Amino acid sequence: MKLLNRDESSELLCRHAFGSTKPMAGFKELVLQATQYCEGNALALETLGSSLFKNNTAYWESQLRLLEKDIDSRIQSVLLRSYKSLPYNTVKELFLHIACFFVGNDIDYVVKILEPDYSAVSGMKILHNRCLLSVSPNKKIMMHRLLQEMGKNIVRQESLNFPAERSRVWLSSESYKILSNENGSKSVEGLALDMQKLLEWNFSFKSSGLKTDALKNMDRLKLLQLNFVELNGSYENFSEELRWLCWFGFHLRTIPVDLYIRNLVAIDMSYSKLEVFEPPAVVLASLQILNLKDSHDLIAILNISRIPQLDTLILWNCYKLVNVCKTIGRLRMLATFDMTGCKNLFNRDKINQLATSTSAGVVTEKPMFLFPFSLHRLFLKDCYLDRTPLSFSAQPCLQYLNLVNSGFESLPCYGHLINLRVLDLSFCSRLKCLIGLPNSLVELYVHGCELLERITFQSPRFTLQEFGYLGCVNLYEVEGLFKLVPIAKLDKTDWGHMMWLKRYQNNEVCLVGDDELTVGRSWHIQMLYEFNIMSISLPNMKDPIMIPWFKSVSPSLSFDVPCCPKNKRLRGINVTCKYKILGDDSAWFCKVTKSYGVDLMYNPRVFGKPESGELCIWLSYWPIGNKLDTGDTVNVSIVVLSGLEVLECGVSLVYSDHETLEINTKWEEVLGGGLSGFQLSTGAYYLCRRDFFELTEVGRLTPDWFSILVGDYIDSTEIRGWRKTGQPKQVNDPSFTELKTIRCIIHGPLSEDIYKFIEMSKSSISSLFEVGMEAGIADEEMDAVADATTFFTGFLLVDSH
Repeated sequence: MKLLNRDESSELLCRHAFGSTKPMAGFKELVLQATQYCEGNALALETLGSSLFKNNTAYWESQLRLLEKDIDSRIQSVLLRSYKSLPYNTVKELFLHIACFFVGNDIDYVVKILEPDYSAVSGMKILHNRCLLSVSPNKKIMMHRLLQEMGKNIVRQESLNFPAERSRVWLSSESYKILSNENGSKSVEGLALDMQKLLEWNFSFKSSGLKTDALKNMDRLKLLQLNFVELNGSYENFSEELRWLCWFGFHLRTIPVDLYIRNLVAIDMSYSKLEVFEPPAVVLASLQILNLKDSHDLIAILNISRIPQLDTLILWNCYKLVNVCKTIGRLRMLATFDMTGCKNLFNRDKINQLATSTSAGVVTEKPMFLFPFSLHRLFLKDCYLDRTPLSFSAQPCLQYLNLVNSGFESLPCYGHLINLRVLDLSFCSRLKCLIGLPNSLVELYVHGCELLERITFQSPRFTLQEFGYLGCVNLYEVEGLFKLVPIAKLDKTDWGHMMWLKRYQNNEVCLVGDDELTVGRSWHIQMLYEFNIMSISLPNMKDPIMIPWFKSVSPSLSFDVPCCPKNKRLRGINVTCKYKILGDDSAWFCKVTKSYGVDLMYNPRVFGKPESGELCIWLSYWPIGNKLDTGDTVNVSIVVLSGLEVLECGVSLVYSDHETLEINTKWEEVLGGGLSGFQLSTGAYYLCRRDFFELTEVGRLTPDWFSILVGDYIDSTEIRGWRKTGQPKQVNDPSFTELKTIRCIIHGPLSEDIYKFIEMSKSSISSLFEVGMEAGIADEEMDAVADATTFFTGFLLVDSH
């Protein structure tokens, strides 16, 4: 069932309410309210429109006020048909659990919890195919508000006046009364109580005085959420059927020995007061997710091998933690291990101090545990790893590694990590070089590594699909991508025929273009190497050596290649242009075209920005001499897309004394090799590492920019989504699409943290590298008071409690 947009919704409702496609006079605002209520659901729009047919505005207003309090029975009847047609009772129960507790949560998290009892993998697919739920791009479960209300109404009908007799209790106010009166029943399968939210809403509730005995009759309880709730008494009465225990702010120092947790799939005790987490002396064969996020008193994790099926372990911001038992290395299913902010776990000086200051009395030492063989994702951000980075000897499955804010100067060889796809080393303030990074890497982030100078890979070809390096003000080389070196630091071998430029090494020019590379960088004149093209930006100057052989006072010129002097060989051409900047956004290409040959279109990564009213000179060397024959007509042009005015351009021929180039050298070899990804269907080379269509989308570049560059003989779709590696990846390419967003389950029902690595890098830039978001789920009563509504691509993300 496709959701309709606002205009489509208005038209459909009007057809049934007025017999026309437009609202009658005086009904425009009322139609808007009615369509907002239905939120694009066609069946609801048709039903509601028919019920309002031939009625006046007073009736409309009264009916819409009523709908704010309760769902229309006719609409519910229509929606119920989809629910009642579900093929299995387990799928119906699955739908009700999601409607009451799990809207807005990560689908993988929910599937793990509900799979044992409700075959959630297949059940979710059925619900999705029946349009009873959807999944957002970041894999959150979404449900139309009317469908969610229908599900909750089905549960309410089980016992209209006695919530304790219902199968699910999601309102904190009702849950509180059940627990305070100790009148729970065997009917209850799921119960949620968020004391913090309840106290914010109504101060008459008391956070103390609740007892564990209140749960003794709930023998079928499978889902229990007790956030910031203190229960007194014995824990032996907890249901043995519990699958999900979410207890934010758990108030005890250790796990009670009489708490039955053998059948639990997920434990979330974020913000707990635990000092030691140790499973009971039994094997917890069902437990897959353990989240102890922000348990600030936690110092030790003991006997973790008792949880052999553990898939996700979250210790985020447990900053007093000093001991993770060595048995963690025996786990064979652990895929996600998050120790973000465990700053003392790798700090020898703090360990004994913290251990002796706690009542747990745990003897600790510098952690020497081995990481499990099964790890896919490892988070060590803000662990302040010292000058010796971690080595990984047996983690062949490791895909994502986060070492943000560490103190080492270099990394050991990670070439054996054959599946490592994402590496984040942002804000490693001592990091100086990265040598021989594995070819498997897809994403690399080094934001804020101010001392980093050089990055190389096992293979010299640059293959990263995402690369973030803002604030790397000393980065001068990324193998296969660029070199940008102050000319004062160039070796003799780097100068080539431009040694004469050395006398200008103390001159300064501000560089622009690639903000990640230029912001905060020295203004001293620098040489750029990319695509085997050398280029340099100079202040406006008059030097006899710079006088070109061929010159034009326009942005383009043509020349015929002359005969080669005796005992010389044409090596290439120097291209110069003199220009001034007209605005903040400057985009341009240098284009070289040979008659009956190949076009070269080059967009330099950086170029000079002169002071206001001043001129700048761009000088470049193209080693294409062996592709130019005597008599060839060559056209050179500076194609300006925005923000630049070219006053003159020129070309000089560069010869060598020795025949050093092979006659039949291919274009790719002339330009440095590995450029197949930059060749268009016409054979032209589009030497650019950015997607200019992004500038078009935000109005910084006119839509016709590509036709200005190439004319109409190349389809612009060829370069949409252009990347640092050239042509865009196919949508179904798993090497990119699966790793663009890697999710890490750091969430209970009230808090979900999604690692979006592209966005994480952006937050790193602004020093707000606190990954994840916490979304509190309010009661329906609070929702009504707040009148808060959140939309997501046509679906309303409704708080599930």
